[in-house]
Amino acid sequence: MIRNRLSNEGLLMKLTVPVLLLAFAAPAFAQQDYPNKPIRLITPAAQGGTTDILARLFGAKLGEVLKQQVLVDNRASASGVIAGQMTATAPADGYTLLLAYHQHTVNAALNPKLPYHPVDSFTPITQLTSAGLMLVVNPSSPANNLAEFITWTKNFQGALNFGSAGIGSGGHLAGELYKLMAGVKAEHIPYKGAGPAMADLIAGQYHFNFSGLQGSQVQVRAGRLRAIAVTTPKRLPSNPDIPAMAEALPGFEVVGWYGVIGPADLPQPIVKRLHDELVKILNQPDVRGRIEADGSEPVGSSPEEFRRFMHADLEKWAKLVKESGAKLE
Repeated sequence: MIRNRLSNEGLLMKLTVPVLLLAFAAPAFAQQDYPNKPIRLITPAAQGGTTDILARLFGAKLGEVLKQQVLVDNRASASGVIAGQMTATAPADGYTLLLAYHQHTVNAALNPKLPYHPVDSFTPITQLTSAGLMLVVNPSSPANNLAEFITWTKNFQGALNFGSAGIGSGGHLAGELYKLMAGVKAEHIPYKGAGPAMADLIAGQYHFNFSGLQGSQVQVRAGRLRAIAVTTPKRLPSNPDIPAMAEALPGFEVVGWYGVIGPADLPQPIVKRLHDELVKILNQPDVRGRIEADGSEPVGSSPEEFRRFMHADLEKWAKLVKESGAKLE
């Protein structure tokens, strides 16, 4: 009887070991076979904007090299929170990715009750680009350059107003940073998007705006707005005559970013494959040229560099929100 029991245990062991080996091997096989079905690239923006354009550009290029379709999924509501939550709760298998941008960390600075952590609930893959903003005024403004703008806003009599694409946008926080660093009093006018905000500045409805470079440059070239400065640490090669805010206010920097992230705990082989392919795409001449023409700079950081960058970005915005009193309404 003892012999039978030992025999049965031996048989069970022989059956169990292969099953366990298969169980451990399954994820490895899945990673080696990645991708074997379409990938969903969520974008927290509506169709037609910069975020959507980048998602479709990189999605199409990535689909070509991976031999699988990359489907762009626009989720524009709730300032990107819905897109973030969908990504954070998706399976960590590489088939759900998020084209995140600076609003991703700004949201956490403005709202400590987010259903996820903007960095730790995700796997950073690579930062694609960085881009500053452009400080613009109506051509009727008495400020023709940065020095005159600072003097004008400091000594303004009456209600000084600045507009932005919305609460928590880069333009909003750049305006709050300017108020703090220059000692200026100004009221924020949030709009539902950059387009309406730009239209009202052109119409002279308020006084200044820190707006996206791409849209601002079009209006400046058309003579509808006047460029005062950029928010990058240094002048841009594409606009060498426009000073950086830091030239008059040392330390002033507001730089937006775009990058690709996935759910937390993405397998390292998948992260490496996606990172390597995205950086190769970023270095293609036509892609770099398109990015630089918009006033942005290609980045292509490592996953760990991107993680450190996102943590620092969150810390920076959290400090500014606390000091300025900016909040969601």
